[in-house]
Amino acid sequence: MSYLTLVTGAGGFIGGQLVRDLIAQGIQVRAVDRKPIEDWYFRSPDAENLVADLQLAVSCDQVMKNVAGVYNLAADMGGMGFIENNKARCMLSVLINTHLLISARAHGVDRYLYSSSACVYPGYKQTAANVVALKESDAYPADAEDGYGWEKLFSERLCRHFREDFGLKTRVARYHNVYGPYGTWDGGREKAPAAVSRKVAMAIINGKREIEIWGDGEQTRSFMYIDDCLIGTQKLLHSDVEEPLNVGSDEMVTINQLVDVVEDVAGVKLKRTYKLDAPKGVRGRNSDNTLIKTKLGWAPSIPLRAGMEQTYRWIYDQVKARHEGRPYIAAAG
Repeated sequence: MSYLTLVTGAGGFIGGQLVRDLIAQGIQVRAVDRKPIEDWYFRSPDAENLVADLQLAVSCDQVMKNVAGVYNLAADMGGMGFIENNKARCMLSVLINTHLLISARAHGVDRYLYSSSACVYPGYKQTAANVVALKESDAYPADAEDGYGWEKLFSERLCRHFREDFGLKTRVARYHNVYGPYGTWDGGREKAPAAVSRKVAMAIINGKREIEIWGDGEQTRSFMYIDDCLIGTQKLLHSDVEEPLNVGSDEMVTINQLVDVVEDVAGVKLKRTYKLDAPKGVRGRNSDNTLIKTKLGWAPSIPLRAGMEQTYRWIYDQVKARHEGRPYIAAAG
């Protein structure tokens, strides 16, 4: 019998690129998403591509047959605007991880990776722009991002208890703001790097030379390029690391500095206006990479400038194509 690697959320930004990378390594992949296949960001013809709603237990059982390893990237999520306005929808993703874990145990799956988020970290540790980088133990005492963050933290615990009680080798990646080409760049689910890239591209194409920034622009974040994410995700699944692990860049910038980077890539300077009542999340967040360096001997290292060059140029091409009425890719998730 041939055993497969299952990637859920395979029609999304990270999942689609993970499937492509695994296929390139000669790994047999079953790719699953609830979106129609024509709406997937990537469709790898060499994968077994399935459409299924993994909030349903029966679907999880069907896709788990003959599976040896699982990358669970499926979730109803987006950028801060989506997260703050769709708390119930975000929390319903708990059904996906719960049913997948039950099915993984029933089918004798060996390894299972859950994609968590830096949104599990307490708000009280993220009140200053010059934030102390967040280490994994900072998640408790808990005060996660309402809705999305609490679902992630609960699902982390569920993975832990399936490992302790049933012997399933669960691994948990706490992603910090993954970005890159071929991701959502419009429609409300996009994250800051894509949103800023789209706004700069539109300002150039429309000739308006101005940009609206959510908040005062001094909130801080770190952003991890997709290539680093793919490496870290696979290293973690195949490691012996049982506790949750930050998978994120430790290059912290303000949103204003992110705009500076994109303007530099685009060769433009724009007039900035600030929407102070817009969703903006915590004041500051950065990844402490001490543990991942210790456990994996590796950490994300692609500089923001290098990643944003690739990201902006791809998004510019999509914005221009849309403006001109030509086909374009992945406007929304």
